[in-house]
Amino acid sequence: MAKVTVYSRNNCMQCKMTKRYLTEHNVSFEEHNINEQPQYIDYLKERGFQAVPVVDVDGKEAFSGFRPDVLQKIAG
Repeated sequence: MAKVTVYSRNNCMQCKMTKRYLTEHNVSFEEHNINEQPQYIDYLKERGFQAVPVVDVDGKEAFSGFRPDVLQKIAG
C-alpha cells in the first residue's frame, strides 16, 4: 500500500473528517500537525498549498481539503 501523509492543524474540521475517513476505511497514515511541527508550513507553501488538510500519497498528486471522492480511491 502507498504511503499516505496527512498535514493537519489543531481545531480543523476538514482535517478531523479526513483523518476519520481514513481511519474508518483502515488506511494507515502518518500525520504532521503544523501547529506542533511548524517546519512543514514552508514545505506546504512551496508546493502551492495555502490550507490544510493536505493529503500526500506516494505516486499521486497531493490534494487539499476533505475530498471523500479522492479518499475513496485511496481506500480502494
